[in-house]
Amino acid sequence: MEMERKGSSSDLVKTSEDVLDGKKGGLKTMPFIIANEALERLASVGLSANMIMYLKNEYHLTNARGQITLFWWGAISNFTPVFGALLSDSYLGRYYVIALGTFISFLGMVVLWLTAIIKEARPHRCKLDSGNCLKPDIGQLALLLSSFALMAIGAGGIRPCSLAFGADQFDNPANPTNGRILQSFFNWYYASVCISVLISVTVIVYIQTQFGWVVGFGVPAGLMLLATIFFLLGFGLFIKMKAKKSLLTGFAQVVAVAWKTKHLSLLPVDSNGWYHHEKDSRFTFPTHKLRFLNKACIIRNPEKDLNPNGTASDQWNLCTVQQVEEFKALIKVIPMWSTGIMIAVTLSQHAFPVLQANTMDRHLNSHFEIPAASYGLFGIITLTIWIAIYDRILVPWISKFTKKPRGLTFKQRIGIGLLFSCAAQAVAALVERERRARAQNEGLAKNPLSQVNMSAFWLVPQHCLTGLAEAFNAIGQIEFYYSQFPKSMASIGVALFSLGMGFGNVFGSLIVEIVDHVSSKGGKVSWVSNNLNLGHYDYYYWVLCLLSVGNLFYFIVCGWAYGSDEDTRFWEEDQAEKKGEIVML
Repeated sequence: MEMERKGSSSDLVKTSEDVLDGKKGGLKTMPFIIANEALERLASVGLSANMIMYLKNEYHLTNARGQITLFWWGAISNFTPVFGALLSDSYLGRYYVIALGTFISFLGMVVLWLTAIIKEARPHRCKLDSGNCLKPDIGQLALLLSSFALMAIGAGGIRPCSLAFGADQFDNPANPTNGRILQSFFNWYYASVCISVLISVTVIVYIQTQFGWVVGFGVPAGLMLLATIFFLLGFGLFIKMKAKKSLLTGFAQVVAVAWKTKHLSLLPVDSNGWYHHEKDSRFTFPTHKLRFLNKACIIRNPEKDLNPNGTASDQWNLCTVQQVEEFKALIKVIPMWSTGIMIAVTLSQHAFPVLQANTMDRHLNSHFEIPAASYGLFGIITLTIWIAIYDRILVPWISKFTKKPRGLTFKQRIGIGLLFSCAAQAVAALVERERRARAQNEGLAKNPLSQVNMSAFWLVPQHCLTGLAEAFNAIGQIEFYYSQFPKSMASIGVALFSLGMGFGNVFGSLIVEIVDHVSSKGGKVSWVSNNLNLGHYDYYYWVLCLLSVGNLFYFIVCGWAYGSDEDTRFWEEDQAEKKGEIVML
């Protein structure tokens, strides 16, 4: 016997015993969900953190071309979650999309592992400063890029669904503390991912540095295999949101019908009986915002437009009020979402700091040298510690003054993150200016492989500021999107963050291309030259800083135009769950 919650736009599959006794969902599912996400991040971040060194040393790519390649890998990895979210919410459901994505990611890591094992998969080794290193041929590049593509597709299945799938196991609007529980879940989930990333940029990078790429790529592949097994083992414990309808098709119907009926005059929004809605639906007429879309749900000819049971005879001719409101919710957040593109550029600055650290003194003591790619761990440590402090100490204290259970509003947290991002780029520019000046004073201008007499710990402040920027902005964005959509669109809401990161990576690659092209005109040395001591990476960071400041002002305007960002989600499934209406089938 199965049950569904009345009015839900997505089937929540439970048996009667599960509902009464709580046999599914809850804390017992977390080890399987978090282990899957944590192991996936442990594997993927362990690969990307040090990938610039693999591309430069083994494939002989320039600094700029290596960074652009990584930007595009990051972009595709963040675009595919949009398709994963649509596939999840509209067809397969979150569980099966996560399982499929985990397996495809594993295949991608195996292919990358093969590029390290098979010598013919890479150009012949040479001294990088000789100037005559062979570039990779088409076949070698194809194999490398296919591994990136498979991992990007796999990420598209895991990243938009894992967080929302975890929230499904806890979300209970009937509980008055539901908002606080979800906030804690989001924070601690993100913290667990950060811990896995912390291990990744230390242990995995150290393995790659000390034992070579074969072992360094083999370990992440093995971890990804474990992630697949862990997730499959929890099959019987999960609450699964079954996809009921195609959201993409529903959105297309709203656009098509609104265009088809553009000649109609708008009715007063409270015109009873003239707006099509589902039986017992709370949404009986549309809202005032984006009123041009309201024409999609106007009943023009009841006898022709409606079936005897009250449903639309042709959904491409008449939409429901809830369809229209769901589409409006998506459109409404787009300006706010666009403010996340620039900070995504700064959060994705992994390659150049690694190259900078590689030229600096990285000795912790006389016996141990920190790998260049491991300095990113300071940002992750900052992020993780701040999440714990904010969630357990600051939120209760701030709530006393703001009278808000979350302490700060979503917009306040997002804006503070943007401010820290500006500061991070300014500090990065100042540190690089000092590093370059010391290199030139030591006569290393034409010897980029020599070590500058400057500790790599100078890079720590910019990483810490970046960690704070991510802690405020990224988590604020994810919670904001989740709160503004119905649960049936939860994966799409989470995927918007990934989409912003994707556009940020594309924009980042464009910035590098433009900076490299413009600064090297007339035979001048490029700001992002292979020789960091002759280039001007500090100017590059100032460009990012100025763009980030401009984006902060753009965010202030968008935030003002958006209005209140409080959790006003009151969709059909939430209303039904608050009433506890459970219909036996």
